[in-house]
Amino acid sequence: MNDQTYTSKELLAWLWRDYLKKHLGLMVLALLFMVIEGASLGALARLMEPMFDRVFVAGQQDALIWVGLTLIGIFILRAIAGVSQKVLLTKVAQGTAADLRIDLLERMMQQDGAFHQSHPPGFLIQRVQSDVNAVGDVWRAVITGAGRDFIGLLVLLGVAVSIDPVWALMACIGIPVMVLPAAMAQRFVRKRAREARDLGADLATRLDEVFHGIVQVKLNALEAYQTRQYRSLTGRFIDTEVRAAFGNAAIPGMVDILSGIGFMAVILYGGSEIISGDKTIGQFMTFFTAMGFAFSPLRRLGGIAGLWQIAAAALERIRELLDAPVRLKDPVTPLPAPTGTPEIVLENVGLSYGETRVLNQLGFTAKAGETTALVGASGAGKSTVFNILTRLIDPQTGTATLGGVASTQMKLTELRNLFSVVTQEALLFDATLRENIVLDCKDVTEARLQEVLEAAHVADFLPNLENGLETLVGPRGSALSGGQRQRVVIARALLRDTPILLLDEATSALDAQSEQVVQTALDRLSKGRTTLVIAHRLATIRSADKIVVLDQGRVVDAGTHDALLERGGLYADLYRLQFKDGRQAPETMAKPAISKKDGKSAAPRRSLWRRLFG
Repeated sequence: MNDQTYTSKELLAWLWRDYLKKHLGLMVLALLFMVIEGASLGALARLMEPMFDRVFVAGQQDALIWVGLTLIGIFILRAIAGVSQKVLLTKVAQGTAADLRIDLLERMMQQDGAFHQSHPPGFLIQRVQSDVNAVGDVWRAVITGAGRDFIGLLVLLGVAVSIDPVWALMACIGIPVMVLPAAMAQRFVRKRAREARDLGADLATRLDEVFHGIVQVKLNALEAYQTRQYRSLTGRFIDTEVRAAFGNAAIPGMVDILSGIGFMAVILYGGSEIISGDKTIGQFMTFFTAMGFAFSPLRRLGGIAGLWQIAAAALERIRELLDAPVRLKDPVTPLPAPTGTPEIVLENVGLSYGETRVLNQLGFTAKAGETTALVGASGAGKSTVFNILTRLIDPQTGTATLGGVASTQMKLTELRNLFSVVTQEALLFDATLRENIVLDCKDVTEARLQEVLEAAHVADFLPNLENGLETLVGPRGSALSGGQRQRVVIARALLRDTPILLLDEATSALDAQSEQVVQTALDRLSKGRTTLVIAHRLATIRSADKIVVLDQGRVVDAGTHDALLERGGLYADLYRLQFKDGRQAPETMAKPAISKKDGKSAAPRRSLWRRLFG
């Protein structure tokens, strides 16, 4: 994340150009109602002179009637204008906030894996939700203040000047004194608000880590530790917010003091003029009513500077994310994606993360329509190969081609539409089972959907769900077992019907019974497709057409299962470690499907193999 600081002028120009300009009509209408609301204050102040001089002093009965009717008319008009401008500005503020959220979401989804590794989910959620909310709330207050309060202040000052310019000058004499302290307070508030936004993101990240890792927190008795960590962050957040609030309140505080001095001067000077007969009581009351009404908008306008700095701090963070460069882009002149079942070739692929070399001149071929397995210890580069093929990241050297077309020469959407991916962590969304399978597939018939459900063995457990396909699966598919989630993902892949299948330890977390069912579905899914498999359980890849052995980012061996065992090497060592006397070592047992009756599940055990190689 860069630490670029944007000026208020730059932020306002960007906000207007990209988000507010489209709401110009609503803003003009809101401004009209602000003028009416602000002018009503001047009318009320002006009404004080006839009320005191004609009604209270002269006792004119007819003046009492028209003054009263005028008064109620002003208040009705003011109420209509106030409600209208608030509704219009709320629509503008919420529309702007919605556009910002959508743009942020789209931008974040365009970023590569390296970006998301350095920007945790809690951080991004804080930006998309809290920062945008802050901008919406504060921006509405700023527009209201800059519009209604500024117009009202001008009208009221005009009334005061019309009564006596000298009185008005005396009342406002302290305003120039505020300029330097106000500028200092603005810089202080912006700095503190920026710190508060960063700490808010840290708090959101901490909560995200705790809630997603709640099982590990409990098993390791980390409740007290996590509470202490969160309390420490919260304390720092509160201190920063309090300091920002102090700076924000300082400007209205200065307005109070300087206004009090000005009012005292007017009372002393104006009182002497009334005593001498140069001014009437009605004129004095009109002036003081106008200045009294002006006091509130002047205070709010003084606070707007601080409010804007809070919004500016949030806008800076939002702007930084929107300006973050997207490294993975469509080529300028893209080539069409290959048709049919493509062959996959990696040639001299190299990739480093900083000083760490992940892939080193890696190369292999996965023939069209065959199953190629990638084997190696954790960190050998297996998952990185998948990321390069799907362009979640680009290699620094070498190429990956599919059907003779380099992955970097295709449009990203066309490239990724070649793949179906089934991983160990079967990601489901908090939606219905039907929505999780169909997703964005268009024109899916019930007959086709039923065929997919049968092939993926989803139909086996569907009758046990009360609402069938309309059952809500819960956040991350929490209402289903691991095996059921995997079958849903396989059904999704079958429906996509892509020519390439990527399997990343798709059965490693399942119990034996679930693994058998899922493996049957995977075998059916891989038929007629170019399939790449990552598997730690070597029993699941013995029938692969080709096994590629990776070590420290290099291909150290390749061949069939039997050929690799015959010539020894790393694969044979891994195989002997996992098997003994022809029998497979005990493997990880995942929790079984949750029963409607007892809702109980067994905790998984990690095998020696899993502990060694993850």
